[in-house]
Amino acid sequence: MKLPKPTQWLNKLTKLNKFSKASHLVQGSDAENLAEIYLHQQGLKTLERNFRCKVGEIDLIMLHNEYLVFVEVRLRTHQLVNALETVDAKKQAKIIKTAQLYLQNHQKFSERPCRFDVIGFDALQVDRIQWIKDAFQT
Repeated sequence: MKLPKPTQWLNKLTKLNKFSKASHLVQGSDAENLAEIYLHQQGLKTLERNFRCKVGEIDLIMLHNEYLVFVEVRLRTHQLVNALETVDAKKQAKIIKTAQLYLQNHQKFSERPCRFDVIGFDALQVDRIQWIKDAFQT
């Protein structure tokens, strides 16, 4: 399967109607698509998208070599706050708890080392994509 180029997703992102009530949901979904494409190009494989449980949600769960990678995708359309700065200690704790529940329900991955990555987009510019591997620890 040939993946679309990140610039194709960028074009779609920049054409969104920002006045639509649900535009932030569409933008978030498209940012996750763009992040997934980018990470596939870096050699990661998707296991699951938008894993939800009673504790929270993880945007992407992927494999990277021997690592099970939990990815948080952040999108900011303004420059007041960097997208990566929005993953504070409270958000990190929520992601970690959600990952623990994922591992409880998916025993086949319980022996793999885990990593928490953050992908950030600012101002919808693909050349400003930021990928922080191992962004935080348990």
